[in-house]
Amino acid sequence: MEPSLQRTSIFAEVTGTLAPQGIADAITMAAVVLVSAAFLLRDFTWDRPDPYRHLWFERPQDNGGSNQRKQHTTRNIAQKLEELKKDAVVFWGSQSGTAEGLGARLGRELQQRFHLDTFVADLSDFDPETIVSIPRHKLVIFVLATYGDGDPSDNATDFFDWLQRQAKQQSEDHPSQLGSLRYAAFGLGNSHYQFYNRIVDVVDGALQHLGAERLVDIGKADDALGSTEEDYISWKERLYSHLVSDLGLGEHDVKYEPVVSIVPDDSLEPVDLYIDEPIHSSDSSSSTKKSTPSTAIKDLPIRTARQLCSFGDPAAPAATGGCLHIDLDLANHPQLRYKTGDHLAIWPTNPEIEVDRLLSVLGSSDQKKRHRPLLIKSLDMTVKVKVPTPTTLYALLRHHLEICAPVPRDIVLRLGEFAPSTSARKYLLGIGRSKDAYTDFTSVTHVTFGRLLEHALAVEPSTEKVYWSGLPLSFILETLPRLQPRYYSISSSSVVSPRVPSITVGISNTRLETGTLSPIEIPGLATSLLNGKALSLQHGNASVFAHIRQSKFRLPALPSTPLLMVAAGTGLAPFRAFIEERLRLKSIGAGGNSKPIGQMMLIFGCQSPEKDYLYRDEIEDMQRQLSGKLKIVTAFSRALSVLGQKTYVQHRIREHADEVAALLLDNANFYVCGRASMAREAGKAVNDAVALSKNWDGQQIREWAEGLKRNRKWQEDVWG
Repeated sequence: MEPSLQRTSIFAEVTGTLAPQGIADAITMAAVVLVSAAFLLRDFTWDRPDPYRHLWFERPQDNGGSNQRKQHTTRNIAQKLEELKKDAVVFWGSQSGTAEGLGARLGRELQQRFHLDTFVADLSDFDPETIVSIPRHKLVIFVLATYGDGDPSDNATDFFDWLQRQAKQQSEDHPSQLGSLRYAAFGLGNSHYQFYNRIVDVVDGALQHLGAERLVDIGKADDALGSTEEDYISWKERLYSHLVSDLGLGEHDVKYEPVVSIVPDDSLEPVDLYIDEPIHSSDSSSSTKKSTPSTAIKDLPIRTARQLCSFGDPAAPAATGGCLHIDLDLANHPQLRYKTGDHLAIWPTNPEIEVDRLLSVLGSSDQKKRHRPLLIKSLDMTVKVKVPTPTTLYALLRHHLEICAPVPRDIVLRLGEFAPSTSARKYLLGIGRSKDAYTDFTSVTHVTFGRLLEHALAVEPSTEKVYWSGLPLSFILETLPRLQPRYYSISSSSVVSPRVPSITVGISNTRLETGTLSPIEIPGLATSLLNGKALSLQHGNASVFAHIRQSKFRLPALPSTPLLMVAAGTGLAPFRAFIEERLRLKSIGAGGNSKPIGQMMLIFGCQSPEKDYLYRDEIEDMQRQLSGKLKIVTAFSRALSVLGQKTYVQHRIREHADEVAALLLDNANFYVCGRASMAREAGKAVNDAVALSKNWDGQQIREWAEGLKRNRKWQEDVWG
């Protein structure tokens, strides 16, 4: 008899001997029956895994629609590969879209260069355990990003957790669970973070432990050095060499073959088109406009905006650098809620000047071509259309594709196939064939997709207007990544301002030294957008597409828990919210019944007290109201110390080592927000302070720090 049925039988025998003696007994008996039945039948209810959990990771445009064929009939990847008659699969795990883009490019190139039928797959689309059934003659490739504090991307979490469990449970009875699997792996990470490329390392180790065969050494991209593309190309060429020399695959001339069709459809009305809505919106991206629980993108009004600091012209902080405080309004969207510590994602748009530039070189500047309805369909049932459809050429370039990012070297080479002249082709091949030549060119040239096409046309001056008329729009769509949101820590408390989240926006341009007297200042997409919106508020209304992303960066449940907060620059944002919330909790109640508030210490770094001490008046006012519960320690990097050295937050931590250690050993939560390099140095200083206080060796302090992180008492919100 099954365990659940056996328990049910026993339950019937026991209850059959009992009889209620009154109304109270009857009510009690009914309650007991309900609770007991729920417990005994739990195998049929909540103990079962949710079969629809994968839907949390689906994009709205993947859920159907008249213009989209069903992508998956099974969650068994081995079965899927057999159904599609594919020779290889490229799995991607991506948070920001970079790993996804590399995976798609790799899949296309394997198909074109080696005639290797390749399926590119989102890891969350398939059940992890089915990878065991992939036969040996099929190649498996992983492109995996490390996100946050050494975590897998959201769509790779289930696979990562399953693989770790299998590696830990490996026994002598099943020594080679993945003995038939042959794989290669490439990781994306940032060496400024403590757990640089942890995910690809863990996956690689677990796969080998389970008996899988690695074909080539894993590759690692380092975003801290800006070398992601070159790291990828280097690893890719090693993989290709192995495919030729060891697996005997033949190479072929790569000729472009579209995987999507883009055709004009003048029967469509403007109301049918997707124009400015981001593709992850709950009410865009597919004809069914079906939302998913993981997205909630809305057009949010900007209520107020104010300048916090400026490094140059106060009237144009976007051109010279500065910082903005922006309040958004959730009043019209009751379903949108945030919690203190969450992130706000801003969906940017490409500058009009870059859109016009690209339309011009394509020969599509006239209004009819710009705004003609386009219907986009996949020519391969395994390839998803990554943008909303139907749409227009202008909308694609303005709102949905990343046209301002640097063009990767291998894409520069591919563009040569469509060059409108021999000189333009030679120019592109000269840039792309050599890593040094490409680096020399991009180090002094602001390269966007449109600018690169312009440069190639300018090599051979012509009296007649020349266009890139032979460049397929499908190539542009397949090659350029989707425009991604930019994330900002919310700087308001959900307890104090539940319907008005605030963000703190640092405006720092990228400077390109051109070798001339005037270096090029390249503004960020989101910061330019937000600065423009802030200025437009002076003359009317403004709004931005945004959504809220849940964060693990949380205040402790007990307000009495002490806090140690370390920040630099705009990293102060969540701590403004933390302090604001603690102050509100302190004020709740009357007649001495306010909530007890734990001791707080804020160590904040910036350039100087006059230049960029963000929210100084507000925070100092809250400090006074907290009556000794908040200590503020500042580090001003442009104010030299008595020894002539710059002072950073890690120096202040060491100066206050006794106080820092006492706070942490008194059960304080430790938070750090800012650049990853700052967080790493701050973490070292904190460890040194506690080790000195407790006289611990290196192993003891590592175990202490790891324990804090496991229990969410050491939290980091870092970037770059």
